[in-house]
Amino acid sequence: MKRKFLILSLLTVLINFGTVSVKAGNKEDPAINLPFAKKMKLANGLYKVGSFYTAEQYYAQLKKEQPRNPYITYMIAECFRMTRDYPSAADFYLEAYSLAPEMYPEAPFKEAQMRKQNGDYVRAIERFEFFKNNYKGKNKKMKIFTTREIDGCTMAINSLNEPGRAFVKNAGPNINTAYTELSPLPLGDTALLFSTMDQNKLIDPNMTKKKDYVARFMWAPKEFDRTRVKDSFEVKMKFNDGKFNDGKYNVGNGSWSPGGKRFYFTKCLEEDSLKVKCIIYSSEFGKGGQWTTPKALDMYINDAESSNTQPYCTMIGKKEVLFFASNRKLQSAGGWDIWYSVYDSSRGGSYRRPQNCGKKINTYGDENTPFYDNKKGKLYFSSNGWKNLGGFDIFSADGGPSRYTNLQNLGFPINSSADDLYYVQDPGAKDNAYVVSNRLGSYYVKNPTCCDDIYRVIKEPNFYVKGIVLDESTNQPVSETVIKMGDEITQVLKDTFYSKNGNFMFYTPMGKNYSITADKSGYISGRTTLSTTGKSVMDPDDTTMVTVYVHKITNDFEYHVQNVYYNFDNGNFQPDSYGALDSLVRFLTDNPSVSVEIRSYTDSKGENVYNDELSVKRAQAVMTYMQTKGIDRGRMIARGEGNKNPIRPNTIAGKDNPTGRQYNRRTEFRIIGELSEKHIIYDQNKPEYIDKSGNESRNKNLNADEPESDDNAQPDSGVLPGSRVE
Repeated sequence: MKRKFLILSLLTVLINFGTVSVKAGNKEDPAINLPFAKKMKLANGLYKVGSFYTAEQYYAQLKKEQPRNPYITYMIAECFRMTRDYPSAADFYLEAYSLAPEMYPEAPFKEAQMRKQNGDYVRAIERFEFFKNNYKGKNKKMKIFTTREIDGCTMAINSLNEPGRAFVKNAGPNINTAYTELSPLPLGDTALLFSTMDQNKLIDPNMTKKKDYVARFMWAPKEFDRTRVKDSFEVKMKFNDGKFNDGKYNVGNGSWSPGGKRFYFTKCLEEDSLKVKCIIYSSEFGKGGQWTTPKALDMYINDAESSNTQPYCTMIGKKEVLFFASNRKLQSAGGWDIWYSVYDSSRGGSYRRPQNCGKKINTYGDENTPFYDNKKGKLYFSSNGWKNLGGFDIFSADGGPSRYTNLQNLGFPINSSADDLYYVQDPGAKDNAYVVSNRLGSYYVKNPTCCDDIYRVIKEPNFYVKGIVLDESTNQPVSETVIKMGDEITQVLKDTFYSKNGNFMFYTPMGKNYSITADKSGYISGRTTLSTTGKSVMDPDDTTMVTVYVHKITNDFEYHVQNVYYNFDNGNFQPDSYGALDSLVRFLTDNPSVSVEIRSYTDSKGENVYNDELSVKRAQAVMTYMQTKGIDRGRMIARGEGNKNPIRPNTIAGKDNPTGRQYNRRTEFRIIGELSEKHIIYDQNKPEYIDKSGNESRNKNLNADEPESDDNAQPDSGVLPGSRVE
């Protein structure tokens, strides 16, 4: 799908609104009362010259007169497609095909493209498959194109699930307007040069001077606080360096030569039928501190029969290279291609004959907006011919200027389902960038995706966790360990690492809670958690250091679950016990071969027979709750131990000891069965739920958190800080 108005992205809107002064549907519009045939001719004429918004309004009037006319329906879809109103275009393509499938056999393909660009990838795949199975047209390549589009939808779904390490945000109202902004060029790390019409209201060319609605260079400094430059901008200002802006032309696509001696840019002018012709100019910085009058580059660069735009000048090795986009026919791969020319300073500053960047870059579709990173030896450009997420995507390729490898789609979030162009990196070390896009979130005058804005690409800082697995008893590294990192909330596994010496390292993107487990045969596995939810894209790179302890499995190993409470004289535990029990649920879920014995106790008050029955009820209540969470009842044994095996004295010197009795009212869990090859996890990061229960640790917990007496709100609690498995 080629669109001439994407020669210079801003002209998309400029051309489309070129005749919005015709007020279709209004009583003041004399064309509203025209006969059907004359109104059809007017609508077709407006469409032909590129006035798609106004043409759509007239086609809409015609459709009211003939609602089942397939041609009118199809042309409305075409108008919406050209103005990038994706949902509306899709719906009218679907209707046009239903009215006349033989007349518009490619309508389902276009419908699917529009749904793809609207981000509805599942529906888009369905419509592409429908087209592939039903197309009987003459274009044999359509099924090849369809397969590529389906692959693009699949790639988009995968990329959405695993987005790149970047944050993309609109550059804001001090940069962007309701019309289109384009060609961002960083001025160091403190300001931005770009092209804009600087208009927020609907433009009527018949009522507005041309100089007020053509694109021109402007610039905006970044905002400062007391410590740093921010990623927001102050109000834009006129760019008065040189005589680059011109009231007759749309001006944009600025680029300095290495060293800043020359400035390249583009002038574009609408010709007959609103066709656009772009020419690349340059200006030199003279000895008197002034820029010379801009001159068009020679005929090699500015081929007379084509449009040439989007220059970017850089050094590749020892050569100064000028990249640009052109729709010239000779040696073209098709549509718009990326070209390059070597600057020859030894011949008075001439340019060698341009060369096509080749089929590793250019396709049958359109490629444009080149940017070259000479530090990494990488070319960035936009294309709608390669497999994409929708419309134009940003791609990168290693090499240059003539040979390239490792073509990559930058994926989400830098690319979107809409059009994405003009990727350019900051000169700073952090590798931030800019991109131009009409994605949702842009400012607009008509539909939400009509118009391009400049977006800030902030590369996410590199957050890592680095750690070591230690034997808890010996404090020595544990070799041949499997370390897993997962999402603490969704429990989705993110990464796995096999460590020969116990060391590990994971990348931890911001905004998540992570769990890290270390597993080794013969050990109870360790777990810890960390969070990057408090991190900011403005934070520096950071590495969190952690230690994960594992415990060698022995027959006398004990652990306990704390904070399982019961109402007085009642077998049901209180709601605040759920957290502790849920940690045991996760323990058993993670270790499907493990079984546990649930033991509940009472204090010494009351008859032994009554206490035995009460303790059984408590153990069974815990087992029932575990079963509701998906734990097989066959993996649990409930036992009531009554007032046996107290862990604190019920009386001291013949007097009642309420604190001791409260500790004795408890529930314990014992791992039963063969343990040597079982995958066992205990949560050492949350000691209030599952914890090691050696005597030293238990006594420390007791001193830190004394229980309440029998006279307080929880007079007969079960599992308390310090409960154990024997």
